Amino acid sequence: MTKKILIWLLVTLLLTTARLAEAQQPKKIQRVGYLSSSDPAQDSARAEATRLALREFGYIEGQNIVIEYRYAEGKLDRLAELAAELVRLKVNLIVVAGGDSVILPAMKATKTIPLITTGSGSDPVKAGFVESLARPGGNVTGITSLTQELGGKRLELIKEAVSKITRVAVLFDPAAPGSAREVKEELPVVARALNLTVQPWEVKDAVGLEKVFAALNQKPPDGLYARGGGPGIRTDNVKRIVGFALKSRLPSVFTNREAVEAGGLMYYGADAAESYRLVAWYVDKILKGAKPADLPVQQPMRFEFVINKKTADQIGLTIPQWTLMRADKVIQ
Repeated sequence: MTKKILIWLLVTLLLTTARLAEAQQPKKIQRVGYLSSSDPAQDSARAEATRLALREFGYIEGQNIVIEYRYAEGKLDRLAELAAELVRLKVNLIVVAGGDSVILPAMKATKTIPLITTGSGSDPVKAGFVESLARPGGNVTGITSLTQELGGKRLELIKEAVSKITRVAVLFDPAAPGSAREVKEELPVVARALNLTVQPWEVKDAVGLEKVFAALNQKPPDGLYARGGGPGIRTDNVKRIVGFALKSRLPSVFTNREAVEAGGLMYYGADAAESYRLVAWYVDKILKGAKPADLPVQQPMRFEFVINKKTADQIGLTIPQWTLMRADKVIQ
């Protein structure tokens, strides 16, 4: 009995010593870069959602992870230097919070630091960011939200909601390659099948946006599609577009949900919450040793269709009941 007690005491002592030694070891702080074309105020919702998603994986900012935020504030020519700055800081990885205009400078800045895309850009294979979705092959991986491919679906939905619509004004920033490609190559094909005429309008900045508004007032379209991406369609400009659509009583469809919550008519796109969780999943995998070349680029599994019925009532539009029933959320 005495021998068993001695063995038990020895084992307990060894385990206690090991735990104390482990507790005294300094916890490794992971350093993550966050590169955005926007500014802190306009990007706050996305940044906060990313932080919350990281918490689900056990990463708490200030405790075991440090996030180095770099914002271009709409000045795309600053992105190259901001990306280089993150590289000099030797971050473990960079979350690329934006489309092609952000991804490309990040790729030029580093061929070794993992880059995680957030789904705002072009098809990553067509754009040459990865070799294939299943095997990216380089230092880029992440999610693709099929933003361009969804453009046709948005036209279908606005046509369904407003059967008499024939001309849709499409606002886009030509500085965003994905947006320009969608508007010039993909939307016209879908529009013809729907008996719609697409009227492209370039928006490079707030001044240009006001000029577009003036032109649309002269020859009003039947509907409006605001294609996000690029500094011309930043959050503050999107709010102006929402206001213009309301004032002009134009049915509108957007590529970001916030616009519909602010008064736009419709939104269709990838489920934002799922996208943020996927980004956090990639961060977790890479920080634990996975290589971006081996992590498949994932497409969203869920999409959201949101209708602002309050806006429909305000512009005098009666949306068909079957369209309302298809929506994931109806804002009353």
